[in-house]
Amino acid sequence: MAGNSENSKHDKIVEALMSTRTISEASERSGVPERTLYRIMSDDEFSRLYRQARWLAISLASAKLQSKTSIAVDTLSEIMSDSEASPSARVNASKTVLEMALRAFEAEDLESRLSRLERELHEKG
Repeated sequence: MAGNSENSKHDKIVEALMSTRTISEASERSGVPERTLYRIMSDDEFSRLYRQARWLAISLASAKLQSKTSIAVDTLSEIMSDSEASPSARVNASKTVLEMALRAFEAEDLESRLSRLERELHEKG
């Protein structure tokens, strides 16, 4: 039962760390003294749990951003095509589209090359 209490305490600390800007604020929010909080944060198991929570938060934010890419592309396309938009806005939108297209191509190319190398390595190994 002590394990569940410890897990609950760690979950509360992770939540506090994720929702505040400083260790002091996290300490206050979680009800755990700052000194104890630093000690807990140095624990390998807690560090793993905290890293996992941060990764999940970043992953969720990334998915949310990705869901808006079509709107962003449509907005850039509208600005590029809008003859009443300022020339600098049209150039910036065009430049952004070209840069993002190049980055996407490079990422796809790297993924393809990496997959091929992994496949070759697997076949040899």
